[in-house]
Amino acid sequence: MANYYNIDEILMEEELVSVVFQVEANGVGLLDPGSESNDVEKGAKVDLPFWLAHELYSRQVVSVNVPTCFGQKTWKEIQADAACVDLRSRCPYFYELGCRVAPLVGDKSIGSSLLYTFAGRYKDALCKGHKSGFTSTPKFLPLLTKEESQLFEAARSSMAAFKKWRVGGSRLERASILGRKRKSAAEVQALNP
Repeated sequence: MANYYNIDEILMEEELVSVVFQVEANGVGLLDPGSESNDVEKGAKVDLPFWLAHELYSRQVVSVNVPTCFGQKTWKEIQADAACVDLRSRCPYFYELGCRVAPLVGDKSIGSSLLYTFAGRYKDALCKGHKSGFTSTPKFLPLLTKEESQLFEAARSSMAAFKKWRVGGSRLERASILGRKRKSAAEVQALNP
């Protein structure tokens, strides 16, 4: 069976996360740009793609640090006004990465903070998607994460489909079974002796 990945999933897996090596690793010095040898020393802090950090974490080779996009500064800005925070510049896959990194870093507050953030931005993205036309690109769009952009586009296209339907698009048709004349109780009783 072939594995099919969408491009967003692949790109999310490439997001860099900071790890600390818990053991000395021989022959992988290229992972640490500061290493002058072919080895990575125990305690070395290195930025790795999420997929590699996750694999090394599962083998107990590294510990994963909380990514800076989930730091206290971000959460304080979100609490002040979630709709105005530029999450895309911090991490285009903010929600997905947060869900996947939370168990690795052992920070239970990330999950509830992600839920609070998404709930605060969800309604705004849908409302703006319903109100915006296809000709203009709203100025807030670059602030949205990939997940929020998809939500916005879904709202925009559903509103366009609704408007098309409203002005004369395809209509619902009566089912052929509904067009038949109903039989009276006497006719039904005559058919079922």
